Amino acid sequence: MAAGVRDCVFCAIVAGSAEAERVLEDDDFVAFLDTRPVFRGHVLLVPREHVATLPDLPARLRDPFVERGQRLCTAMVEGLGAQGSFVAVNNTVSQSVPHLHLHVVPRTRGDGLRGFFWPRTRYAAGEAASYAEKVRSVL
Repeated sequence: MAAGVRDCVFCAIVAGSAEAERVLEDDDFVAFLDTRPVFRGHVLLVPREHVATLPDLPARLRDPFVERGQRLCTAMVEGLGAQGSFVAVNNTVSQSVPHLHLHVVPRTRGDGLRGFFWPRTRYAAGEAASYAEKVRSVL
């Protein structure tokens, strides 16, 4: 394991020193069942290389990361009989393990999962344009 990631449970899974129920494995990525799934079949996709957040993911791994995520979404439907999937990445906030991981959760209508897990809000009149400009200014 690389220096600085000795305590990373996902690096331990990648290295084979921690157990996980692997579902996909190649030179760059490992996908395994979440031990605390939202629904059975919930998978986490991680790069083998220790990367903390999505903005840290090297360009050479971006397309392959999304492609593996697509394959896992398809597997939820074809392998588990789900009607679809919920896909999410947390960056720092709500990221229980500081190693990039894509959640792919099987979904079925009426499964009880309702929307997002956080409260929603509304923009005041004219406020949306201001926020959009702040984001555009750094892009």
